[in-house]
Amino acid sequence: MATAIKKPAIPGPGLKKQGVVVLQSFLLFVLVGLEMWIRDGAGILSGLAICLVTYGGVAYGRTGTRYVSAVTPPLAFAATALLLTILSDGLRPSRVGIDFIATLASVAPYLLVSALYGWFMFFNEKAKARPSSRMRA
Repeated sequence: MATAIKKPAIPGPGLKKQGVVVLQSFLLFVLVGLEMWIRDGAGILSGLAICLVTYGGVAYGRTGTRYVSAVTPPLAFAATALLLTILSDGLRPSRVGIDFIATLASVAPYLLVSALYGWFMFFNEKAKARPSSRMRA
């Protein structure tokens, strides 16, 4: 007799702002760190991770967390890339600067697409919350 195991539903409306920031930052640190350790630089896996955490923040965050979902991934990626670049290159400013800019440039299309998606969702939520002009007249 095989019985289906019912998984518990996640209670509540979703992640708070703090949860979105922590989850996005942690996932980016782990995924980008793995790619930079394996490949000695960021690339397509880091870009896909940026898109994934942006979508996850929008999809699993509560109403009102869209701003945080749009802002956190580029900042978390830049902080992670800078920290890992300093750890790999040492404190040589010219080398760190070149490698950091190269890392940002290698994922620029993914940063742009995820930022456009995040900001679109933020402004869309803001517009839906505003009362219609037809209702006022």
